[in-house]
Amino acid sequence: METPVYLFTGFLESGKTLFIQDTLEDKRFNSGEKTLLLVCEEGEEEYAPEKFSGKNVTIKVLEDQNELTEDNLKKYAAACRAERVMVEYNGMWNIQDFYDNMPENWVPYQDMLFFDGNTFLNYNANMRQLVVDKLSDADVVVFNRIPKGTDTMPFHKIVRATSRRCDILYEFQDGTLIPDEIEDPLPFDINAPVIRIEDKDFALFYRDLTENLKNYKDKTVQFKGLAAVDAKFPERTCAIGRHIMTCCAADITYCGLVAKLREQDHPVNSGWYTVTAKIDIRFSRLYGKKGPVLYITDMQKAIEPEEQVATFY
Repeated sequence: METPVYLFTGFLESGKTLFIQDTLEDKRFNSGEKTLLLVCEEGEEEYAPEKFSGKNVTIKVLEDQNELTEDNLKKYAAACRAERVMVEYNGMWNIQDFYDNMPENWVPYQDMLFFDGNTFLNYNANMRQLVVDKLSDADVVVFNRIPKGTDTMPFHKIVRATSRRCDILYEFQDGTLIPDEIEDPLPFDINAPVIRIEDKDFALFYRDLTENLKNYKDKTVQFKGLAAVDAKFPERTCAIGRHIMTCCAADITYCGLVAKLREQDHPVNSGWYTVTAKIDIRFSRLYGKKGPVLYITDMQKAIEPEEQVATFY
């Protein structure tokens, strides 16, 4: 039986506790389901269980990240017969550590990320990796305690540099709540007969493609990429992509797309090529799941770009 998991992430004093408290006081959300609330950090705000809608919530405080193990999570859930799990996650812990230790039947339902609008830009400047870590999986990003008149465009740009799919909400100090409605058109025409990707736009293309697979099925794309060739790959298959940096040099990763070659195509490993290909969405063992597969219609040797690492900026 699946156990839904609601994640609330963000740095200390970002408003997570107050939001969870209000949610559990609301009868529309908390109508009697046995709930395990995992608290991975304790700030100034404390929970008031006597105000929860019902006596169905068990609070478990994790004092140390070493307690975040699959066996422990199973034990905590079994002890209270949890029908769902809510997690106030420590902003200094990587989110992947939670996913890696999550019991198999736990299913993430929603990931809400909170930032204090007064401190966010400082956190982003000094702890960019941790900010990106939380933004990457967030479904909703809430900036709260924002002074009236604050320009929210810097917040918007930082979020959209990492994720185009999450919703953004701005809560001002006077209680006004405003959704972010700024449109971010892609820097390439997805409806063109051939979607031409400039070197500077590859990171955006790669992210949009992998987040919105169905939008690209049967589309034809052209871009310059770095080939990865391995004898272990299936016959007439290579990867073509770029190294992408999300926030800093430490996280540079080769992001390759599976490509099906023609008989006349013989790319060399680490060679640069301009490819034109039709995109299909199908299972590939190189992904281990369904993903974009490029069917090459043209492949030409290319000069390596001035900036070999693609970024979202």
